[in-house]
Amino acid sequence: MCCRSSDQKFSALGQPNKVWAISSIHGDVEKLIQMHDALFEHINAGDRVIYLGNYTGYGDYSRETIDELLMFRRLLLAQPGMKPDDITYLRGTQENMWHKLSQLHFDRNPTDSLLDMMSKGLSATMQSYGLSPHEGIMAAREGMTFLTKWTNEVRRTIRQNAGHDVFMTHNRRAAYTSAQGRFPLLFVSSGIDASKPLNEQSEAFWSTQTEFEAITAPYDPFDKVIRGFDPQHQGVHLNCVTATLDGGCGFGGSLVAAQMSPEGEIYELLEA
Repeated sequence: MCCRSSDQKFSALGQPNKVWAISSIHGDVEKLIQMHDALFEHINAGDRVIYLGNYTGYGDYSRETIDELLMFRRLLLAQPGMKPDDITYLRGTQENMWHKLSQLHFDRNPTDSLLDMMSKGLSATMQSYGLSPHEGIMAAREGMTFLTKWTNEVRRTIRQNAGHDVFMTHNRRAAYTSAQGRFPLLFVSSGIDASKPLNEQSEAFWSTQTEFEAITAPYDPFDKVIRGFDPQHQGVHLNCVTATLDGGCGFGGSLVAAQMSPEGEIYELLEA
């Protein structure tokens, strides 16, 4: 068994009518609004909607992107038959860095860690919330007391935006359709270590992205693994055992959504 259905790290999607999987957004709220407008008329009770992580970073509108995600969630849940568990948000690299930022005062090398994360999109996210990257660097250099005070300020800033703190801390690591189905599907944000079972992946969801394209056989017990971000920016790529849905959103490319059958067949591919 890959994991316990009660494990809050993962989302069990059951056996949906169809799944809508949405690629990395990276703070491009305009593309997200366009995609939501296109999707709304197509989502029905019994479907699942899964966002594959990386909602923030690089683009200029990370805060507004979270607002749009929360607004669309409310809109979907107002539709007859839709349930909270029908909508899943995975933790991407950007969200994982945000989690580490809140605990930066425990890091052995906080300045180096912060500079590294800022170079990978975190700086844009901070600025969208009105946080100063420079102040963060200075606090990291001043020591634990100053850094703790600054990370507390970061948390207070996020709490001023309704729902953002809960959203940032309750993303799932992965999601999957029922292993009892005809064609079980696994959804991840960026990567997976095919040599380890799902409950032993840990940081592999964000640190093994470049190995994803080397997967040539089904990852037991799943028939196909779908991800939403390719760090090599090679575009949408589909084969029998994997699918990459990244159209380059946030880097000048498109936001991608795939409508998938329970058997892993892509019925429709939308781009905004």
